[in-house]
Amino acid sequence: MKKKIVNSIIISIIFIFIGWLGIEIYTDSNIKKGQAEKLEYNLQNVSTQYYNENKTKQYPKEEVINEYKGYQVIARLEIPTINLETYILQKYSEETLNISVTKFWGADPNTEGTFCVACHHFKNENMFRNLKELEIGNKLFILDNAIGKVEYEVYDLYKVLPEDVSCLSQETNGKKEVTLITCTSDSKERIIVKAREIE
Repeated sequence: MKKKIVNSIIISIIFIFIGWLGIEIYTDSNIKKGQAEKLEYNLQNVSTQYYNENKTKQYPKEEVINEYKGYQVIARLEIPTINLETYILQKYSEETLNISVTKFWGADPNTEGTFCVACHHFKNENMFRNLKELEIGNKLFILDNAIGKVEYEVYDLYKVLPEDVSCLSQETNGKKEVTLITCTSDSKERIIVKAREIE
């Protein structure tokens, strides 16, 4: 009889121990799960806060050549709508205008302000012969080795007389803008295309 009582007590103790161990494992698992969820939440918040505080946008990097036909290149221009891909030369002169698109005035490529570039409307594939075909909403890209590839959207198109230089203004409210300039076919006016960075 005593043996049965002892066995019953031992079995009861074993069951109590197994039950306690199960509760401990379950509780520990839930605590770890809660800690992991909290850590993930905190990491997401830190990432969001860092982005909001720094407001830095990462752009894809593509290598742009440094020289084209003996002249220094500062960027590349792509306008898919008119199948144009061309280099932008750093120094504006009669010689460079006959070779490719050239920086005319203003900010450096892909920086705050207006990056103004000019080119003849010659029929060469790398020039502005089809610039007049652009419409508001069309996209263009400026690529440089410092910032990367930035996408812009055309928001204005118009013509001005040669002496009207208002399109060169650097007042952009802190935005990045591009101004494309070329002549009309009779050279009496200038075609102006204004584009703003897509944020």
